[in-house]
Amino acid sequence: MGVTKEQVESLLKSKLNPSHIEVIDTSGGCGASFAIEIVSDQFEGKRLLERHRMVNAALEVEMKDIHALSVKKAATPNEWKKLQDSDAATPVAAS
Repeated sequence: MGVTKEQVESLLKSKLNPSHIEVIDTSGGCGASFAIEIVSDQFEGKRLLERHRMVNAALEVEMKDIHALSVKKAATPNEWKKLQDSDAATPVAAS
């Protein structure tokens, strides 16, 4: 059995103490591919590459069974708030 979404979420919560986390299993249930959105104070002062490395390090053992890991967002709480504020201000196009 592969890695579960819950395992990934639990590990990231325990190691990076995020204020927001979303883990999506993009593998169709086999646990081989995940997309992650994570917000953590621990990213403060870190470049994007360092943040991605922190996520990979938190999942070091599980990465042996994960074939694809996409970190969609790795933001600080302040960056996340700005993103949320700008998304809320963006009008939705009518169809």
